[in-house]
Amino acid sequence: MGLPAVVTGLRGHKAVIAKLGFDAHWRGVIIIANALRDAGMEVVYLGHASAEAIALAVVQEDAILLGLSTLSGNHMMECPEVMKQLRAAGADDVVVVLGGTIPVADEPSLRAAGVAAVFATGSAVPELLARIEGLVVAQDAASRKIGSGGR
Repeated sequence: MGLPAVVTGLRGHKAVIAKLGFDAHWRGVIIIANALRDAGMEVVYLGHASAEAIALAVVQEDAILLGLSTLSGNHMMECPEVMKQLRAAGADDVVVVLGGTIPVADEPSLRAAGVAAVFATGSAVPELLARIEGLVVAQDAASRKIGSGGR
């Protein structure tokens, strides 16, 4: 299946992409940001950002997707704080995905905190995009159903 067939549901939506804390990595997050852009999403890349700055950007940009990236092992502290800030900002309906070096044992806690999907380092981009597309399309449909007009 070619990339355009996989990602048609992402076109016209907006994503905010950020690195958690002061993690020095950049390659993977740039690859994913570019893949989302190539799939038709408008992508706002924050680089390193605090939980408060991430939530503020999601609200200001009216993003349907928040992509977080980490390789430093800080996800169990940083992700719940981001989710808390999103709730405080009234943006708890945004689809949050996390990528990086995330132990499988941490995934249930992250999902319980509100992370919709966790992608391990080295995840295949087409499969990652297909999964994100499913999450975004479902959230867009739910938003439209409840009358918020979607994003």
